[in-house]
Amino acid sequence: MKLRALPLIDRLPGLGGDRPRTVLELDLSHGVQVGPPGSPLEALRLRQAPTLRALGEGLRRAAGDDDVLGLLVHVGTCPLTLAQADEVGALVADFSQDKPSVAWTETFGELGSGLAGYRVAVHAREIWLQPSGAVGLVGVSAGITLLRGGLEKLGVDPEFGQRHEYKSAAEQLAGREVSEANREMTQRLADAVVDDTVTRVAARRSLTEDQVRAAMAVAPLSAAAALDAGLVDRLGYADEVRAWARETWTPAWEPRYVHRYAGDGPGGAGQALRAVTRRHQPRVAVVDVTGPIVLGPGTARQAGAERVGARLREVGRDDDVRAVVLRVDSPGGSYVASDAIRREVLRLRESGRPVVAAMGTVAASGGYFVAMGADEVVAQPTTLTGSIGVLAGKMVVERLLDRAGIVHESVSAGPRAAMMTASRPFTDEERAVLDTWLDDVYADFTAKAAADRGLALDVLEPLARGRVWTGGDAAERGLVDHLGGTRLALERVCALVGLDVDDVALRTPSPLEFLRQLRVAESSESPAAASLTTAATVGPGGPEAVLARLSEAVGLPLTHGVLSMPPGLRLLG
Repeated sequence: MKLRALPLIDRLPGLGGDRPRTVLELDLSHGVQVGPPGSPLEALRLRQAPTLRALGEGLRRAAGDDDVLGLLVHVGTCPLTLAQADEVGALVADFSQDKPSVAWTETFGELGSGLAGYRVAVHAREIWLQPSGAVGLVGVSAGITLLRGGLEKLGVDPEFGQRHEYKSAAEQLAGREVSEANREMTQRLADAVVDDTVTRVAARRSLTEDQVRAAMAVAPLSAAAALDAGLVDRLGYADEVRAWARETWTPAWEPRYVHRYAGDGPGGAGQALRAVTRRHQPRVAVVDVTGPIVLGPGTARQAGAERVGARLREVGRDDDVRAVVLRVDSPGGSYVASDAIRREVLRLRESGRPVVAAMGTVAASGGYFVAMGADEVVAQPTTLTGSIGVLAGKMVVERLLDRAGIVHESVSAGPRAAMMTASRPFTDEERAVLDTWLDDVYADFTAKAAADRGLALDVLEPLARGRVWTGGDAAERGLVDHLGGTRLALERVCALVGLDVDDVALRTPSPLEFLRQLRVAESSESPAAASLTTAATVGPGGPEAVLARLSEAVGLPLTHGVLSMPPGLRLLG
C-alpha cells in the first residue's frame, strides 16, 4: 500500500512525499451547493457541484499553502443566481489577495446576459475569454405578467386582497393592468442591481463608472470589443489558458478541484481531519431555512416549520454551540409557520446564543419574517428581501364548472364553513372577514418587524406595504445590518460572543442529512425530528384540489401561504 493512499497523509507535514505543486480549479458550470441535498436523488444530481463550505475552507487554506500556485476559475454557463455569484466572488477575491488567479470562459452569455458569471470573474486577477465569445453585460430584465384576463376567459375569477399596494403577487393574479407602485418597485430593483454592478466592475477592473456604463450600453460585446473596453485581459482558448499558467507559474503542476483539495464529501479526508482537530473547539451552528415556508414538516424542497423548529431546538440543546448562523433563502409562505420559526429564533437568543441571519438569493415576506428576529441580518446587495405585507384570497371556478357542465354542490354546517370554497365568490360578509384578517396579519407583521429592527412603527410603515427591496437598498433603510455573505455572518456572530472566526468549528448539516429521515423519531425533541419530511398523502378532492395542483405547476403562490413574494419576480441577469 502506498503511503499517499492513506486518506489523511497529504494533510500531515512531511509525510506526503515529493509531489508536483498544485493549481486549484473551480468549475462553476455545475453550480454550487449552498445547503445539504434534500433527498438521495438530489444528492446524485448535485454530486459534481461543490459545497459553498468546501470552497471557502479550501480557498482559505490554499492561500497559505506553499504547494498551491494559483487558481483557475472556469466560469462556463454559471447557473448561479446573482447573490450566489457574489458569495463565490468574495471567496475568489480573498484568495486573489495572496495568490494569482485567472477566470476564463468560453463566453459570458451568448447574445443573452452573462451578468452572474462576470460578477464572479471580476474578482480574479485576470480574465480570459475565448476569441469567439462575448461579454453579455447587458443589464437586468424583470418581466411583469398579469394573468386575470386569461383566467377570466377560462371561466376562473380571482378574488384576492392584499396589504398593501406593493404586494404585487395579488396583482399578478387579479390585476387588469400593471399598477404604478408595481412598476416603480420593479424598475428600482433592476436599477439597483445595475448600479451595484457598475460600481463593482469599475472598482475591480480599474475603470470609471462612465466607462462601464458605456460598455453596457452597447453590450453584448464581442471578445475583441471587450478586450478594447478593458473588461477582459486576454483572449484565448482553454488549452492556451493552461499553457500560459504552466509558462508563467511553473511547468510542473497538477490541477485539483478546490472542493477535492478541501476533502469535501461524506467521509472525505478534510471532514475526518476537521473532526479530529476541532473536536474541542467552540461551535457555531448553521441552520438552513430554504424554500417556501409551510406548516408541518414540509417536503425536502420546503422549509417546514416543524422540521426547522426541531433543528433550532436541537442546536439549542447542544452545550458546545455558542452561536447560530441562520441561512435564509426563501420567498416566504405561511404566516403562522413563519411566526413559529421566528419564535424559535428568539428562544435561541434568550438562551444566550446570538443569531445572525445570512440572506441568500431571496429572503422576502415570510423569509424576512424569520430573519428579522436575529440579532443581526446580513444580505447580499442583490438579495431580494422585505416584502413586509400579506395577501389572501381564492380562485373562483363557478363559471368554469358551469361552462364544462359540471355540477358541484357544497353542504356545510356553520355560516363560514364554505368561505374559502372555489365554487362561488365571497359574500359581502366573508369579504369583510377577509379584510379584517388581512389587517390583523399586516399589523402583527409590521409591529414585530419594527420591534426586531429597532425602528419606530411610523418609520417602518413606508418601508413595508409589501415592497420588495434589494439587499443594498434594504441596508440603507435599516432593514438589513450588513452587506455580505455567509462568511461575514459567521464573522459577525463570532464577534458577538467574543470568538475569533478561525477558532470555532462549524456545525452544519451533513451531506447525508437526508439519511436521518430513515430513523424513527421518538418525540418532537429527538434528533430525527429535525429531518422529517411530509409523506405523500391523498388530499381532498373537488375544485380546490385541482386549483392547488394547477397553481403549484405554474408557480402561483396559492399553496405556499399568505406571506409570499411575487412568484414571477425574477431579476434576469
